[in-house]
Amino acid sequence: MMYEYSPRGVCSQRMIFEIEDNVVKSLKVIGGCNGNLQGISKLVVGLSVDEVIKRLEGIRCGMKQTSCPDQIAKALKEVKSK
Repeated sequence: MMYEYSPRGVCSQRMIFEIEDNVVKSLKVIGGCNGNLQGISKLVVGLSVDEVIKRLEGIRCGMKQTSCPDQIAKALKEVKSK
């Protein structure tokens, strides 16, 4: 299943996930810190949705209340609730 998410409170503008059998198959992030987000995208591929949420939820970026990794976790929580 393909899923698109519009993150809030961060530099990235869109996150596009492919999830199959509760496993992240791909993640593409538009905008934000390109190199870091490419790295995070490669690291989450092959992990379960629950594991990605567990690892990324609550990470903050500087003084912001959230971060791109935290927004990835929020997006995946939305996927789980559907």
